[in-house]
Amino acid sequence: MLFFNELSFWERKEYLNDIDFVIIGSGIVGMSAAIFLKKRFPQAKITIFERGYLPSGASTKNAGFACFGSPTELYDDLQKNDEQKVWETFLLRYQGLQTLFSLIDKEKVDYKPCGSWDLIGDRQSDIPVDFISYLNSKTKTLLNNSDVYSDDLIATDLFGFKGFKKAYKNSLEGSVDSGKLITLLYKKTVENGIQTLFGVNLESYSEVNSEVELITNYGEMKCANLLICTNGFATKFLISDLLPARAQVMITKPIQDLKIEGTFHFDAGYYYFRNIENRILIGGGRNLNIDGETTEKFGTTDQIQDSILSLLKENILPNKRFEIDYSWSGIMGVGKEKSPIIKKVNNRVAFGVRMGGMGVAIGSEVGKKLATLF
Repeated sequence: MLFFNELSFWERKEYLNDIDFVIIGSGIVGMSAAIFLKKRFPQAKITIFERGYLPSGASTKNAGFACFGSPTELYDDLQKNDEQKVWETFLLRYQGLQTLFSLIDKEKVDYKPCGSWDLIGDRQSDIPVDFISYLNSKTKTLLNNSDVYSDDLIATDLFGFKGFKKAYKNSLEGSVDSGKLITLLYKKTVENGIQTLFGVNLESYSEVNSEVELITNYGEMKCANLLICTNGFATKFLISDLLPARAQVMITKPIQDLKIEGTFHFDAGYYYFRNIENRILIGGGRNLNIDGETTEKFGTTDQIQDSILSLLKENILPNKRFEIDYSWSGIMGVGKEKSPIIKKVNNRVAFGVRMGGMGVAIGSEVGKKLATLF
């Protein structure tokens, strides 16, 4: 591959010169930001830099949950964080799904309004008896819907689970195909005249006069404005409440007569699973080794893979024979607060990071808000 200073006149003119906005990261946030910037500035030249041949973080590696808040996760959040901020983030997630589906056709990403279930293990403490009523009172105010959450005492028997004493249902959550989602967003950027250069890694930047100077793995270049949308990978640029967090996932081979439908959470959202193409896709277990999973390195560990496999064997598919097909990992951005960071750090540089594991729901709204900063 040629360095930037080795490119032709035509290549420099078309791809590098006079760029109004460079966006780092071709995931949900980055591409959404690019599309909304193009709506605001139709004549702007917008280029996305992606360091990998596919989005490198979590946008194509997640479970595809169109979710915004399970009861046990919200209860846990409210014990640790300011109540107003919890509900602001909750609403942002819900609005984010509406924003996402304003950009792409939900039917084309296999959106299923299947609902979700938050499972309570036999040995786990339950949430307070009045918490579901409290949640519905909040959703009445925020979403104009007071029937979002409900107790479900038969779900565990219905789906053939073992070791769960009850479940709570969220009627408004669903699932998508994350691969199709990213593909459609990419097509949308192309239709809008937005360029993406793959394999370009931003190493550093500096604001100089009326430009931003970028140092990349292919050399130096300049742009008018810079948006960094690399979520957990942005820690080298942003010293703030932001940490990378690895999420490990596995998927089974197709299983005959699989009757599990919907999306499921367990242990305050630290575990999650769903049926896709008659396979069980399951991830989680980061809470077993928070320090070890605070990393930008992809990979899996025996400790967490074994915990996921144990949950499958003993609780989710206790009476089914199954085989694991393969495993993978993705890198999220997290912090003490679950709200995203959407801010300008100087006149020409802005960040849209820290999705808190909710990139599918919140990513497009973060991109939209990020575009309004310019």
